[in-house]
Amino acid sequence: MKKRIIPILIICLTIHSLWAKKIIVKMATLAPEGTEWHGLLVDLGQQWTEATNGEVRLRIYPGGVVGDERDMIRKMRIGQIHGAAISNEGMTEINPYFTTFYMPMMYQTYEEVDFVRENLKNELLSETEKNGFKILTMVDVGWAYWFSTEPIYTPEDLKKNKIFIWAGDYKSAQLYEKHGYQPVPLAMTDVLSGLQTGLITSIGFNPMYALAQQLFGIADNMLDMKWGNLTAAVIIDLKTWRRIKPQHQSAMMAIAKNIGDGFQEKNRHESDKAITVMQSHGLQVNKPTPAQVDIWHKLINNMAPDFRGTVVETKAFDRLMEIKKEMKTH
Repeated sequence: MKKRIIPILIICLTIHSLWAKKIIVKMATLAPEGTEWHGLLVDLGQQWTEATNGEVRLRIYPGGVVGDERDMIRKMRIGQIHGAAISNEGMTEINPYFTTFYMPMMYQTYEEVDFVRENLKNELLSETEKNGFKILTMVDVGWAYWFSTEPIYTPEDLKKNKIFIWAGDYKSAQLYEKHGYQPVPLAMTDVLSGLQTGLITSIGFNPMYALAQQLFGIADNMLDMKWGNLTAAVIIDLKTWRRIKPQHQSAMMAIAKNIGDGFQEKNRHESDKAITVMQSHGLQVNKPTPAQVDIWHKLINNMAPDFRGTVVETKAFDRLMEIKKEMKTH
């Protein structure tokens, strides 16, 4: 009997020893230091440390210092970092259902964004875990608009531009080229220099990011039309997550959700403020006519079959179309 008890005690002591060790979670983001998104992570780290009695600490790597979002995912997989605060660009690397947020002009109100995300919640969370990561909180960071060096009002205007595409997003590049556009794949960290050298002349970005990175100083025209909604998440790799005590996991999840909800509520309305600030420093906001907006809608409707199975993964596209029908009845 004693022989059986001793190994059990050793196992218990080993597990306790592993859990007793302080865990440093290395988390990366493209958000520059001092921005609201970076501030969210700082707040998250402080509350995690307090809730876990110092057993879990967050070390933040802001401003893309560890590379683009695809680089972050690769580095998480090999253990160089353990977490990331990333947009759907990075999330599509681990969960194809996040490609649903690539559908242009699909979302025009926050109610529509909430409806789609709620109906896709199971796929967004479970598929991410199947691939080795856990979503701690999921938020959107506002609308994406076209910023450009020359005014854009119609798709024909956009065709004259060299369009920023995330490096490695070959499917989007091919789709743009097929329809007569000029995509230029670049790392997010090279966008400013790309604008400065004329390598790119247009970007589909969130106003808060355009302001924080001073991109509007060169891309000083904005088409006042919601092109898309930027969804983001704070994630951690499951290997690191499973090293954390269960009671600490519960506390950390609650903190992440609370901070994420507060961030979203505040920042859904910060874009307008960012646009106003940029306007006061020379940004030209160009309002399309209803007829011009109709041209954009017709373009997206015509392109929709080409999105399926390319930019938007097939199952994700079909599920999104189902949700779209449901949304119309609500």
